[in-house]
This record gives sequence, C-alpha cells and structure tokens, in this order.
Amino acid sequence: MTEADPRHIPVHIPVLGSEAVAMLSPHAGGVYVDATFGAGGYSRAILDVAGTRVFGIDRDPTAIAGGFGLVERSGGRLTLVEDRFSNLAEVCVAEGLAEVDGIVMDVGVSSMQLDQAGRGFSFRLDGPLDMRMGQDGPTAADVVATADEAELASIIYIFGEERHSRAVARAIVAARKDAPIMTTRALADIVARVVRAKPGEIHPATRTFQALRIFVNEELDELQSALAAAERVLKPGGRLAVVSFHSLEDRIVKNFLNVRAKASAGSRHLPELAQAAPSFHLLTKRPVTAGETELAANPRARSAKLRAAERTGAAAHRAADAPSWPRLSDVKRGG
Repeated sequence: MTEADPRHIPVHIPVLGSEAVAMLSPHAGGVYVDATFGAGGYSRAILDVAGTRVFGIDRDPTAIAGGFGLVERSGGRLTLVEDRFSNLAEVCVAEGLAEVDGIVMDVGVSSMQLDQAGRGFSFRLDGPLDMRMGQDGPTAADVVATADEAELASIIYIFGEERHSRAVARAIVAARKDAPIMTTRALADIVARVVRAKPGEIHPATRTFQALRIFVNEELDELQSALAAAERVLKPGGRLAVVSFHSLEDRIVKNFLNVRAKASAGSRHLPELAQAAPSFHLLTKRPVTAGETELAANPRARSAKLRAAERTGAAAHRAADAPSWPRLSDVKRGG
C-alpha cells in the first residue's frame, strides 16, 4: 500500500469512462476495485460519489507514483497497490476485503505508456525496445534476440493477427545476425521492409508491436486470470465493467461473461453432476462503443468496447483450461 504524496496526478478522461462508471453504479458505502489504475480516471469518477472507497491496482510503478496526489485528496478513501491485476483477489485479501461492490478494468497499454519514448511501446517514438508495463521480466528486445524464427512467427501471428508473420520473423532473425535489435525504430524499419501498407492503412509495424507487447506482458493470461478473480470477489449484486481495445481481448471478455451468464450443462458421460448456475447477469447484450463526440476528441476510442455484468448469488464457475498459445516462460527457457 502506498502513502500519500503531494505530487499532482494529471487529469485524464478514460475511454468510455462515464459509461463504465455508470455500469458500476457506485453508491455511498460501496467498495470498488480499479484493477488497472493508470492515470486514475475511473478511480476519480468513483470517488466523486460521496462515501465510496476505491482500491487501485497497477503493475506500473510510474502509474502508482502518479496517483499519490489523488490518494492525498481522497481523504483516506483511495488505496493504491503495485501489483498485477490478475492478483486482485489476493490484493483484496491482503487489504481485508472479503468481497467488493464493483470492479472496473481498462485492458491493454495506456496512452501515458504509449507517449513515453523511453518505455518502448510505440514505433512513432524512437526509444529502447522495452514494452514492459512493470519493471520485471524480459524486454521486447530480449524476446526478439532469443526467440527462434518459428516462435517469433507464432507470437506475431497469434497476438498480432499479422498475416505476414513468417516473413516478419524471417526478417528479424536475418537482421539480428548483423546487429542486435535494440530500438523501436530499428524494429519498425525491419518490419516495414516486408509488410507493405497502402496509403491510409495502419503502420506496417502496428501488429508486430502489438504482438510483442501482449507477449512480453502476458496480457491475455493476465486478463483471463483477472476475470476469474473478479468472479470470486464480487458480492451478489456487485458489478464488473471491462473496456478492451482489440478483438483478442474483447473475445476473451465476451466468452467469459457469456459462459457465466448461462447455466452449464452437465456432462452426458456424468449426468449426475449438477449444472453450474449462472454466476453473472449480462448488463450489455452487445458491447458499448464510443459516441461521435468522444471519437472526435480521442481517435483511440474507435476500437474500444465496454462489456459489463452483475454478479449473481451463485458459486463461481470452475476455471477453464488455459489456451495453448505461446508463453513467455517457453522463450525464456529456450522453447
């Protein structure tokens, strides 16, 4: 837990912020988890409702440090914890919370991280090829240097949905024989030589950078774990709101909520097993997207989707088996 600090937190309006907080329907006496604190936009909106308490989680120490000013102004109603949002259940236990009234998640990289060249997230700004949201584990440069061609192609294809993943992987392996690939510009230039973009299309390196960022930060595994943790700590009637920014994330959120909003059928081989009752009631049959005003002010909102659900009184469902996509641990130990 952090202590108050007078440093100023920048005013930040999160994408679909008002819609997400409206889905939470915060009330006096309610306890809420901002599972991806970032610049504190969701936390600030929740704290605007008198009598609420917020526990903000972020794995990025810069985000935690930036929130000290809001901690001070909250009068003891905001607690910040540096941790992964997949650990939100453990965070709640450590903070003495048996259950909470609402959880909000804004999945993926933040605009603050993208705008800092030194973090290495963006091909628009030349900087070290880092991409880590926290300060631990391998960097994107480490992955580019150590993963073999097949591993790189798989990472770029699955997490970036890049059609030219094999060509990109081949180009990376050829280039690193001449010199280490240490900067965002160096990698972007390598990708641009084999992925051609037509005028008006996204930058050729967009999907490769997305793939490496997701892989380095284990974002999809983190999201799946965080959703399961939210199911365990939300009280009956508690609400979950999740904003995602690309199809891979939204698909995970959609499938998780849809499965848990339906009764699980018993196995035909083991018909005696009781059906799992729905653990969530959907609040959004279809995802909420940004309106014209928000799109005009923030182009990043174009891909944002908000899904929300309310916890029932049923027991949490059994966690699904982990998908068989590439994992950081495989590359770290050499395949």
